[in-house]
Amino acid sequence: MMNDNVFEALKHSRYKVFTDKQDLEAIYRLRYKCYRAEGLVAESERAIMTDAFDQNPNCVHVAIEVDGEIRAAMRLHLLSRLSAVSPSLEVFPEIADHLNRGKTVLDPTRFVIDPAARKMRVPLHFLALRIPFLAAMFYDIDLALASVRTEHIAFYRRHLGFELALHARDYPGLKKPLHLLTSKFREQRDAVLARTPVFGPVDQVPHANIAFPTLSGIYVASKEGRSAAA
Repeated sequence: MMNDNVFEALKHSRYKVFTDKQDLEAIYRLRYKCYRAEGLVAESERAIMTDAFDQNPNCVHVAIEVDGEIRAAMRLHLLSRLSAVSPSLEVFPEIADHLNRGKTVLDPTRFVIDPAARKMRVPLHFLALRIPFLAAMFYDIDLALASVRTEHIAFYRRHLGFELALHARDYPGLKKPLHLLTSKFREQRDAVLARTPVFGPVDQVPHANIAFPTLSGIYVASKEGRSAAA
């Protein structure tokens, strides 16, 4: 039933990679609205939420429009031997051990959903979690991260095969600490798709897939990943 609901919602949704300053400001305003609604950030006159990580060259911003309105967004940092900068890496420097072994890492952060959209009963959590899953497939990721609050750990374990790697630490700009979850993506991918096929590509629905940038010169798949993909 859940897969059917997400599939139906996809028909009304469009995934877009945002790079334009005006488009990004719309994402920053949505972030502020969401984090303020949950009491996670202090009040700001500008009513936007952004930081230096938003400007990193290895950062990709993806938003979901539902019936023409931005309802959810997420940013992704792609970590490889070419670029080792991301918000979770700053909080959990132990992640660098994977990079030092030549692994690639996906760090999704600023996962936000418009509070007003909850009344629409659209399964936006599942729509939004397609973003990092599709990114991990596209960029051939070794390790996927999730920096989450305690109450969200069970969801990531159940639906995406994540495991708790490091206990909660203070996170820049937030009032509540976050735990670090990790998933060896290639080991979990098939099981996740078997349970929830809509996390993967959906070619029969226009705008359901994402036109990720290649990040040439900024990100490169690990040798292990290229070998496995071949």
